[in-house]
Amino acid sequence: MKRRINKIAVIGSGIMGSGIACHFANIGVEVLLLDIVPRELNEKEKKKGLSLDDKVVRNRIVNNSLQESVKSKPSPIYHKDFVNRIETGNLEDDISKVSEADWIIEVVVERLDIKKQVFENLEKHRKPGTLITSNTSGIPINFMTEGRSDDFKKHFCGTHFFNPPRYLRLFEIIPGKETATEVLEFLEMYGEKFLGKKTVLAKDTPAFIGNRIGIFSIMSLFHMVKEMGMTIEEVDKLTGPVIGRQKSATFRTVDVVGLDTLVHVANGLYENVPNDEQHDLFALPNFIDTMMENKWLGSKTGQGFYKKIKKDDGSSEIKSLDLDTMEYRDRKSASFATLEQTKAIDNVSDRFEVLVKGKDKAGEFYRKTFSALFAYVSNRIPEISDDLYKIDDAMKAGFGWEHGPFQIWDAIGVQKGIDMMKEEGYEPNSWVKEMLESGSDSFYTVKEGNTYYYNIDDKKQTKIPGQDAFIILDNIRKSNEVFKNSGVVVEDLGDGILNVEFRSKMNSIGGDVLDGINKAIDIAEKDYQGLVVANDGKNFSVGANIGMIFMMAVEQEYEELNMAIKYFQDTMMRMRYSSIPTVSAPHAMTLGGGCELSLHADKVVASAETYIGLVEFGVGVIPGGGGTKEMTVRASDTYQKDDVELNRLRDNFLTIGMAKVSTSAYEAYDLGLLQKGKDIVVVNPERQLAIAKQHAMLMAENGYTQPIARRDIKVLGKQALGAFLVGTDQMAAGKYISKHDKKIANKLAYVMAGGDLSENQMVSEQYLLELEREAFLSLTGERKTLERLQHMLKKGKPLRN
Repeated sequence: MKRRINKIAVIGSGIMGSGIACHFANIGVEVLLLDIVPRELNEKEKKKGLSLDDKVVRNRIVNNSLQESVKSKPSPIYHKDFVNRIETGNLEDDISKVSEADWIIEVVVERLDIKKQVFENLEKHRKPGTLITSNTSGIPINFMTEGRSDDFKKHFCGTHFFNPPRYLRLFEIIPGKETATEVLEFLEMYGEKFLGKKTVLAKDTPAFIGNRIGIFSIMSLFHMVKEMGMTIEEVDKLTGPVIGRQKSATFRTVDVVGLDTLVHVANGLYENVPNDEQHDLFALPNFIDTMMENKWLGSKTGQGFYKKIKKDDGSSEIKSLDLDTMEYRDRKSASFATLEQTKAIDNVSDRFEVLVKGKDKAGEFYRKTFSALFAYVSNRIPEISDDLYKIDDAMKAGFGWEHGPFQIWDAIGVQKGIDMMKEEGYEPNSWVKEMLESGSDSFYTVKEGNTYYYNIDDKKQTKIPGQDAFIILDNIRKSNEVFKNSGVVVEDLGDGILNVEFRSKMNSIGGDVLDGINKAIDIAEKDYQGLVVANDGKNFSVGANIGMIFMMAVEQEYEELNMAIKYFQDTMMRMRYSSIPTVSAPHAMTLGGGCELSLHADKVVASAETYIGLVEFGVGVIPGGGGTKEMTVRASDTYQKDDVELNRLRDNFLTIGMAKVSTSAYEAYDLGLLQKGKDIVVVNPERQLAIAKQHAMLMAENGYTQPIARRDIKVLGKQALGAFLVGTDQMAAGKYISKHDKKIANKLAYVMAGGDLSENQMVSEQYLLELEREAFLSLTGERKTLERLQHMLKKGKPLRN
């Protein structure tokens, strides 16, 4: 049977239930969200004279929960309009509607008796063959299906989303004893292809995979911080970006998630894994007990490991919890000699070997924590998973680790890791030694562009399944390299398609990157069919490298600066007017020059999580790499007879002038940065490059012809310029913008109006580019602009707001 998901029902509208509902709405699925009926009126309802029979009262819980979720930041929804795909109701009046659903997801309170009661009611209305799953975070799956029909059991399993569902990509699937194989296969496919998740098949063990390892890691640190006499600042310094983790590291992350949430899972593990060799680590240390008693639960209660306080002058500051005195104190800086040794190492995986060799407290900390982690994960196979790569996948997708435990172990060296563990009093599981004896000296290998893992049962390296839909640049960078310089690597993706991968710091765009793009186009035009611009960095590109711009401006080398900006513009125009199709694949931060590159590609295949914008106003200039020109062109292309043309141009003017950045790729359509009917959005970032390649191939196969340079752009001249200048005068008079901001806005207005023309006129792209470049250069000579550039340069930031 060809199963399709057109409508789902989510039972339970709490934080997780509403989040799951929003994410299905994100991908275009119709959603029915149900919750319980209130048993009493609140004060507001009493004042309005409502009764418990009124629909607005009966749906109050579900509607309030959904509204609260949609208003939360970061938003669970890609676009505000997508919430209209969610219908709300209650479990008494609307439960019969679940008969229309293709998949029912239960997300009620974590109590087995309540879940079983919900399932009993659902089975009365569920149509046979409908998927039904539980988002439980730890209740055994098989306990929930007692008394249910065979069809129910066959189509039932656990589907554990991580919070928030939009952003955390881990999707654990936990089969019951009677779950049909085809159900599991469908959910694995659907999670990866449609929901954009990293799907991991887990065993029905306490906390499954992600939380079992993640909570162990956090609890291990909780105990170690006291043992080693460390501060929370020191631990957060050592467990953040330096090892490929979030900036919030350990204690700040717990504050954000909520200490009570962590304690709930830790207590569950302490009760349910009595035979775990690290069972005692799941017992709460005294300082956690004290925090729970005091309700210092983190952000939700205003204080946790950190506390924000207001000072007498109205400003605020962050205080830190002293774990010895249990009092809040001024934050302490944390620095370690070992970390200094890694500053020049950009690749996180290359840092681990240096970190564990450290002679200071940091080195000792890493040896202890990694040794404990390596021993623990080796002992969890085959208990929680038969395959080691699933543990790494779960930690990366569910906890935001850049590298999983076995990948870190590989980076240190398997034998070196074992030696380190022995010195710390740990032993790996016997299968690790058997692996080394079998001739495999690493957990992973790469062959012919594919990743292989050590299969414990077969005692050999086995290809990780599901890679055929992906292109992994790390795996092909060396073998498929066509060209390389200090800023880019150009790789052959096969089938006549090249890829330009930025490799500069923060993927900023400087002369070397521009050289690389031009070289790639040269090569592609000669020997290939198409070109993709994609990378697997944390961000696609956070803008232009401002170091060169600043130095030229300071030295008043305006001829050289003019040439540099023209080179940027010309490179963007080559993206538009080459003889081969070009595809940009932006993701995450795509700002300034990174946005301009995407604006000039023949097609954009954007990750759903793309935060794109022209943010040059933040450093006192206008977009100078063709961005101002392109937004003028796009406004012109929307003009129709009797249309209010000035309003359309004004929208694009404000997109630049207010440095607007989309909070998703779908919002980028509203800003005019992506174009409907031309550019597409991909939910799973791992599929993005392969899909971009497919579109480049399709355009080539359909007979791509080099476009003719545009000379038909309608500009509005004095009509637009006058209106914009009046607006900036009013904004400055009202002190909404500074005098310098007014000057930048007026320059932008001049360019987008096409200059001081007496009437509407058709102009060329080159005409607009010259206006844009002239405005950009004039602004770089402004003292305020130089001050902003210098400030950002000192912070090591690229061109961004």
